[in-house]
Amino acid sequence: MDGPATSPEAERMATRAIQARAADRAAKRRADGFLPLRAYAALGDGRSVALVGGDGSIDWWCVPNIDSPALFDRILDEDCGGCFVIAPTEPFSSTRSYRENSNVLETEFATASGRARLVEALNSGSGGRLPWCELARRVEGLEGTVEFEMRLVFGTRADTICPYLARNDNATTFHVGDVTGMLRYGDGVEIVAEDDSGITARIRVSAGTRETVAIIAGENEPLVSEPPAVIDARIDTTDAEWRQWCDNVAYDGERRPLVIRSALALKLLLYSPTGAIAAAATTSLPEGIGGAKNYDYRYAWVRDASYTIKAFMRIGAMAEAKAAFTWLIKRLAEHGPRVCFALDGRMLDPMREVDLPGYRGSRPVLVGNQAADQFQQGIFGDIFETAKRFVAAGHIIDPASAKVLSDVADICAEGWRRKDAGIWELEEYEHYTMSKISAWQALARAVELADGNHIPSTCRERWARTRDRIAAWIDEHCWSQERQAYTIFPGSTKLDASLALAVRFGFDGQGRLEQTLRAIDAELRRGEYHYRYHGVENDEGCFLACSFWVIEGLALLGHHDEACGRFDALLAALDPGCGILPEMVDPQTGDYLGNMPQGLSHLALIQTAATLSGREV
Repeated sequence: MDGPATSPEAERMATRAIQARAADRAAKRRADGFLPLRAYAALGDGRSVALVGGDGSIDWWCVPNIDSPALFDRILDEDCGGCFVIAPTEPFSSTRSYRENSNVLETEFATASGRARLVEALNSGSGGRLPWCELARRVEGLEGTVEFEMRLVFGTRADTICPYLARNDNATTFHVGDVTGMLRYGDGVEIVAEDDSGITARIRVSAGTRETVAIIAGENEPLVSEPPAVIDARIDTTDAEWRQWCDNVAYDGERRPLVIRSALALKLLLYSPTGAIAAAATTSLPEGIGGAKNYDYRYAWVRDASYTIKAFMRIGAMAEAKAAFTWLIKRLAEHGPRVCFALDGRMLDPMREVDLPGYRGSRPVLVGNQAADQFQQGIFGDIFETAKRFVAAGHIIDPASAKVLSDVADICAEGWRRKDAGIWELEEYEHYTMSKISAWQALARAVELADGNHIPSTCRERWARTRDRIAAWIDEHCWSQERQAYTIFPGSTKLDASLALAVRFGFDGQGRLEQTLRAIDAELRRGEYHYRYHGVENDEGCFLACSFWVIEGLALLGHHDEACGRFDALLAALDPGCGILPEMVDPQTGDYLGNMPQGLSHLALIQTAATLSGREV
């Protein structure tokens, strides 16, 4: 990259400046009551993820798992949704950031009477994930005296449940559907009101004092009632665990703090009980405000899991990569090549609508995803690219897994001529160009794996012949002389930004791919962002991963300096706040759109940063 190298300390300072830049506006709710999505940060424990706003309100938390029903759902129902608020009782401004190399979040509030810090985490123990959910929030006095109001509001899941409190000799517990929980707090927390709708309290801190409030919860299981002091100490244990994990991330390229922050976000989406990787932590956050493109992303897509495995391998997070790869192979063995699964490995239940108003009135609110029943050829390329990267790093594929992969290659070779829903999961089945490239990619990698004796080679020659046949078919049918680009499918004049990935996949015809990238830039680019394909400009934002894919493609095609400049400009426009990225951005307003944290956005950032640093693809 042109110019002097950036020191690690300068990079850290720049990252902190980005994190703090929009903090004040993050504490302000819109006139309609909703926080902007960029105002949220994420907490996680390897099993569940909570979204906490810059105003001290936790507006989303599914207990005990990422894909469980929501305990807090205010982000989809501002008036009646569940939430957990700790905020000053008088007007305030706030700044916040994650602790360095950690998913422990700190928010500093300033009022006329003083300053205080809110430190919060979904706790883990010294041995890893706790066998219960523990959401801990510590209030520390920094200057003067600050009074906080705490509100714990139990949602009713669109009036389908009736929360209640129960008291026994040991504790007062709350019951929300199948979730049982308790609020733990120290002597300095004054309970003001407590009934079946929720709990209200006052917390006053002065310089040098602190109070901790926590929720311990589980689903149809006994609970351990830990003392507040033990829970408080576990916040720092959790911080140390995150730091230790980051210390083991083997990435020494440019922009390490940025890469580490995205790696931490991806780590939040790894469901540790099985190794599955959720596409995102939320459901039904709209791709366009007021529109109907609202989907449930709390499940494991083969595509997203494959990309994330590769990103983890690229930064040396091999334990996570291996766990996710094992999960993927077991699902293939159990169900065959399908698009997505529940985090526990089951096939998804039928999609259904939930009667909630949605974020900023955007409906429907959905549980489940229709993509589970689609046919997508892209998954074949994703699976085999992952396997190839795994063995390229020196690792071993066992005989049973090798047999599964060989069988999947046969399925790909047999069915590559079929129309499918494409990478964008469209209702209209077509011969999507990116799908055919993915089929080519799958068989190319299968041949390489067979040649290296990693999978059975019985059908190796058939795979090779079919690979070459697919490549010829793509060049004959998918290239448009009129557009001088590969189009979204044969006979169409529309462009598809996902074709930027074909550069990384090593698809032949580099000159044609460069022309395609330049056409995508000319027609799908808005500022520093890109729409997914022609025709979506009026009902969704720009797709962040596409912009990273285009930039990486330019670098791989030899335009390194241009790509570096574009990468920095994209990050400046994105203004990632605490570092949690969404699926999309409105190119006009800069507002975040879609579910978050979005794994595809974070892994695309990691891959692009690594490529720009000269690390092996």
